[in-house]
Amino acid sequence: MKKLSYILLLTIGLVSCKKEALNLVPQTSLSSASFFKNAAEFNQALVGAYTNLRGIAFMGFYMDEMRSDNTFFTIYSADRGTSTSAEAFAEFIDNSTTSQEPNSPGNRYGNDYSGISKVNTVLSRLESSSLAQADKDQISGEAYFLRAFYYYDLVQHYGGVPLQLEEVADVDGAFLPRNSVAEVYDQIITDLNAAVPLLPVAKTFPQTGRATQGAAKMLLAYAYMSKPEKEYAKAEAALVDITKMNYTLLSDYASVFDPANKNNQESIFEVQYKSGNDGQQSDFIWRFIPKTTNTEAILGLHGTNARGSLSSGGWNVPTQEMVDSYETGDLRLPASIGVAEGTVNNEVLTTTAVKSPVDYTPAPGLSYYYFIKKYLHPPYQVEYNTDDNFPVFRYSGALLLLAECLIDENKNAEALPYLNRVRQRAGLPALSQATKLNVANEMRHELAFENHRWTDLIRNGMAIDVITAKGERLKAKYGFLLPNTFLINENRLIYAIPFREIQINSKLTQNPGY
Repeated sequence: MKKLSYILLLTIGLVSCKKEALNLVPQTSLSSASFFKNAAEFNQALVGAYTNLRGIAFMGFYMDEMRSDNTFFTIYSADRGTSTSAEAFAEFIDNSTTSQEPNSPGNRYGNDYSGISKVNTVLSRLESSSLAQADKDQISGEAYFLRAFYYYDLVQHYGGVPLQLEEVADVDGAFLPRNSVAEVYDQIITDLNAAVPLLPVAKTFPQTGRATQGAAKMLLAYAYMSKPEKEYAKAEAALVDITKMNYTLLSDYASVFDPANKNNQESIFEVQYKSGNDGQQSDFIWRFIPKTTNTEAILGLHGTNARGSLSSGGWNVPTQEMVDSYETGDLRLPASIGVAEGTVNNEVLTTTAVKSPVDYTPAPGLSYYYFIKKYLHPPYQVEYNTDDNFPVFRYSGALLLLAECLIDENKNAEALPYLNRVRQRAGLPALSQATKLNVANEMRHELAFENHRWTDLIRNGMAIDVITAKGERLKAKYGFLLPNTFLINENRLIYAIPFREIQINSKLTQNPGY
């Protein structure tokens, strides 16, 4: 199988209509009625459904990492007008219109449903197709996984949402009421159980980037452990199955994220990107480093990221508490975080050196900013054009999730080897016991800046206490934070349904507190 590419060679019209005297459809486009004829075209449409993963990864920087205790942002008081929406997510002052404002990072809710719509079209057309059974199995297995993934993202961030499971053919099918959280999780589990026997087990590396049985079982375990009525025994079974597959930990933590090692033997699932001029590139590192006049000192390429917008540096910045939370000798600290040192003028850094955060002491007269380093792989050729994939599920995460699951089943002794296996790779001494807290701390550092920390805190019942403490620290440090920031409560564990969705669908109701 060729490596997964996210290029759509054709524009697929997914809404059918009656033939009119004036044909307004360009001849370079194909309607859905004339498109789904063979396996290649079904796969092309399926590839289009994978592209929405990119929007989720991007929004995760603002809605998961910056929402958690891992990161914050660097204030740019000279020009904040175009970045206040992104700041609102981190400060817990977002509302139902935040994701619709012109300079919001994006609409996560709409992005998820866009992916679901694409998948539903593929599944609907597949039923009546004449494709070989092997092709049907491959396509439907991946489609069920993707639909489950998008619904899992929705229920984690918005609570109960409408379950749209058919291709939309009329107005009645387009506007549905909300389903309960339990019903959404039930559908996720149903889709994943349908996907698992149809998906392949990863056997050769690098992988293709497509969904595998390991990815489906990982998501299944998360669903069992996150749903209102937990099913830990089923989660444990899924995770144990993953340990019997062909995954392993790479010997060097930093190499896991190197673009030269994409889809490696530790990777269970990752969002695919490719540098170049065809719109498939990533750009995380340009946003994560500080606003600086000389990006070449960090990235090896001169560019502009010193402006007051989302297309700038200074986003998703590790907090001092995060840096201090690493144990002495943890090899993941210098692999995950860097220090940009230099002089600051009008809140913009002129970088003079990039240093390790291990035992870092600021030089006299110089300023410094932390930045996420695990996605730094220069040199680059074009601004905002990098080759890094974004990790979603990794084998180390599966081992730690299994440890967490076993502890939830009061099997702490069984959890310990999985916890210590991850610690050993990080250069840390073995622990004598596994507890809920030390597994959560290990997961924080192992999966740092991979968009897991916020939902991990919620799943473990730690979010309100941890974020309240973060707010107290940051309010004491930054005078620009108003009294109404960081007022987290149960309602704030999920986001508001975007106001636009409430307007166009009268059957929708808003989440409490918004």
